[in-house]
Amino acid sequence: MSATYCWGILRERQHSPGRETDDAEILRLTGKHLEGRGFQVLLKSPDEVIGTTDARPLGVFLMCERPEILHHLRSMETAGVPHVNSPLAVFNTYRERMLTLVTEADVPFIESRILTTAAPPHDLASLPVWVKRPDVHNTQDGDVVFAETAGAVQEALDAFVRRGIARAVIQPHVRGDLVKFYGVGAGGGADGTPPWFRWFYHKDQRVAGHRFEQATFGRAVRRAATALGLEVYGGDAIVTPDRVVLLDINAWPSFALYRDEAAARIAAHLVLRFTGGAS
Repeated sequence: MSATYCWGILRERQHSPGRETDDAEILRLTGKHLEGRGFQVLLKSPDEVIGTTDARPLGVFLMCERPEILHHLRSMETAGVPHVNSPLAVFNTYRERMLTLVTEADVPFIESRILTTAAPPHDLASLPVWVKRPDVHNTQDGDVVFAETAGAVQEALDAFVRRGIARAVIQPHVRGDLVKFYGVGAGGGADGTPPWFRWFYHKDQRVAGHRFEQATFGRAVRRAATALGLEVYGGDAIVTPDRVVLLDINAWPSFALYRDEAAARIAAHLVLRFTGGAS
């Protein structure tokens, strides 16, 4: 097997509702850029990873999220195979872990409360809210629910109980301009923002155009990514007249609006990571 042989692992289809093609395309395009740099790339589904008899790869780049796959990859990583993102970093994007880590890193993140789904919610003085599952971000309808009344909150929690989900995250609905962002690299640019960083307004909204300091925003994103251990990531933020707060951060998004540019940048980062360099 070639000394430049590496794996790319696709995201689980159930973890890409409505985004299966976009998620797969960014991984495939990154693989093409790696092949253009002399690497041999084998793309795998998550189910093909466990029990594989393939030779040990030089490195692994991954979008998968299920615990059993991540635990398996973690054992490969501790044996010396570099992974981007690290399986531990992907685990850190599970909401309960993420909330602890971004709080410790003093990241301007949306106020969040974790509660038990089996108990009636209390102190819902501020409505509407978002009710979210505490681990992976979105696998089906009901994982993230906009609730305008206490009754709607209870319905969302009851649905989690029926699915065996013991806890939920409650976050207030904040009015403002919804912004999406992408980042690549583990270091920092000249102004402290991520080495490669792009943001844009989410579609299907009337943008108020609240002013904000883009470098300050970028530094907050980088601080959050560093706290989680992410090297390839994206997320959402809300811009209000007086603040910018992060709403979510996730490992390896589809980079839909910047796919070609992002794939080339990710591949360059992977070459350095897989050959012992730095980004």
